[in-house]
Amino acid sequence: MSKAKENKKEIRIVNIVVSTGLEKEIPLEKMAATLPNTEYNPEQFPGLVLRIKEPKTSALVFSSGKVVCTGARTLEDVDRSIQSIIKSLKKLDIHVTIKPKITVQNIVASGSIGMDLNLNVLGIKLPQTEYEPEQFPGLVHKLKGTNATFLLFSNGKIVCTGTKTEEEVHQATDKLIENLKAILAKK
Repeated sequence: MSKAKENKKEIRIVNIVVSTGLEKEIPLEKMAATLPNTEYNPEQFPGLVLRIKEPKTSALVFSSGKVVCTGARTLEDVDRSIQSIIKSLKKLDIHVTIKPKITVQNIVASGSIGMDLNLNVLGIKLPQTEYEPEQFPGLVHKLKGTNATFLLFSNGKIVCTGTKTEEEVHQATDKLIENLKAILAKK
């Protein structure tokens, strides 16, 4: 590994999960019958799945007007997706008059911390860790003092979940790197 790449953190958001309420009752059967890119099986699940082409996201729409949107990579994409849903509802003569309050439930980020990791050593020395290489090649680590949970792989690739802002993603990743360096320095 070259020195330039070593310990270089590269992380980007790959999914933002949000919830909101449109404060309108939504006729899901009518929505499913009228709009393309919908799935509605009330016997299996009470929500309607709406696939949005641009930005490429999916939303669960409930008859209460609650919406869970997933797949966005930016908050701008979240806003565009919610506006797309509101526009679709307008076609059904349902006029959402409020500006929906969006709550980020979870942000998933992935990338690399630019260092090779000995997961066997980390599985023993890193607290709040699960490592079962026979079942899954990554180590699961709950970062103490945060809501962040990481998947760590031996090549230095990581996935971070449980955060609610981009800033939290970076703070948690920096703290993880600091903890890993401290453990690896003790060898």
